[in-house]
Amino acid sequence: MAKKVTSKAVATKASKALQDGRSSDRTKSIAGSALSQREKKK
Repeated sequence: MAKKVTSKAVATKASKALQDGRSSDRTKSIAGSALSQREKKK
């Protein structure tokens, strides 16, 4: 199975969406999912 990895650009936008108080619960859920697929820094 292919390993899914979120790009840096998408991870940055997802992080900003989570920090924005105006984001909907659905947006925050999708952003959290994207960040969970981001590779950890070594």
